[in-house]
Amino acid sequence: MDKPREKSVARNRKIRRVIYIILAIGAIGAISVALARLKPAAQTVERSTVIIDTVKRGEMVRQVNGLGTLVPEEIVWIPAITSGRVDKRLVQPGTTVSPDTVIFELSNQELQQQLQEAELQFKSAEAEFINRKVELETQLLNQRASAATVEADYQSAKLEADSYAQLVKEGLYSDLQYKQKQTKANELATRNELEKKRIVMTTEAMKTQLAVSQSTLDQRRALVDLRRKQVSDLRVRAGMHGVLQQLAVEVGQQVTPGTNLARVSDPTRLKAQVRIAETQLKDMRIGLPATIDTRNGVIPGRVIRVDPAAQNGTVTVDVSLDAALPPGARPDMSVDGRIELERLENVLYIQRPTFGQENSTIKLFKLEADGQHAESVAIEIGRVSVTTVEIVRGLNVGDKIIVSDTSQLGDNVTRIRLN
Repeated sequence: MDKPREKSVARNRKIRRVIYIILAIGAIGAISVALARLKPAAQTVERSTVIIDTVKRGEMVRQVNGLGTLVPEEIVWIPAITSGRVDKRLVQPGTTVSPDTVIFELSNQELQQQLQEAELQFKSAEAEFINRKVELETQLLNQRASAATVEADYQSAKLEADSYAQLVKEGLYSDLQYKQKQTKANELATRNELEKKRIVMTTEAMKTQLAVSQSTLDQRRALVDLRRKQVSDLRVRAGMHGVLQQLAVEVGQQVTPGTNLARVSDPTRLKAQVRIAETQLKDMRIGLPATIDTRNGVIPGRVIRVDPAAQNGTVTVDVSLDAALPPGARPDMSVDGRIELERLENVLYIQRPTFGQENSTIKLFKLEADGQHAESVAIEIGRVSVTTVEIVRGLNVGDKIIVSDTSQLGDNVTRIRLN
């Protein structure tokens, strides 16, 4: 026979049921809170595909770099002095030349004819000068002969008058006749002085007339020298020791005075012309140290010139080389240039990230304490260099930062896991 249950049993069952429900609700709430506190699942990235750098404090060298070429310090363009036609090309680019090396031979028939005419005019002027000189010298000789006759007559008359002077004193000769002889001597003395002055005047006139003829002769000679030099200049010479770099004209081409024919340079004296981005020139100045990498050696140097104009977003900076060139260095060789702008003391810095401009804020992934995860942080950078950047805010010494490009992860990824 069944025994009826007591009311207490049913009540206890309800209590247990309520307790179970409360515990279930509490467990669900606890689980929900725990799940809410969990960080989102991190995207996995291969550690071998990223570059990790450690934040350091110390001296940071600010540098800029650019591509460039080696160019001669002295480049000479050889122009055409006279017009003509290029008949021969005697030297090829790359040949070592001396000042007398003939590079081109030009021809100009008109110039040859002008030289012949100038030579004939010079010979005519020379003959005229000689003839004029002979005429004037003959006149001078005749003048001197006449003066000599007068002087002889004067001396004779003077001697005769002097000889009669004593006879007059002794009363052996007429005083009137003596005065006549004295007058004749005085007249001849006057004529003698006039003849001497005439000789001086004739000599001066001769010099003046010969100077006129000499001037004409000199003009003819100068014209001949000019024509000869112009004809000589038809053989175009290098004019310096160096290497022929470029020929600007072809055989058969007609050239005019001033046309550039060839370029010669001294290959032993080279400088580097480095093209620097216009945005990196704020602190550029003359005298800054630089290094030039020829891919066969690194050469120290100094900035000697900054081009005032920009081309295609870059500015050309000339760097003089302070050491010997390595073997194989030659004009127009491609080089890499690096110029030191300044040295920053006691600053935080890291390896330069893939992205980030000077004085800007960027986002990078900083490794967490476990070394397996990295979280995105905002970092303010200051001055930048070729390989490093200054950290203004957002990092501390010893922090490990991923500096390689992580843009492929997307902007919404704030945490990654390194495998």
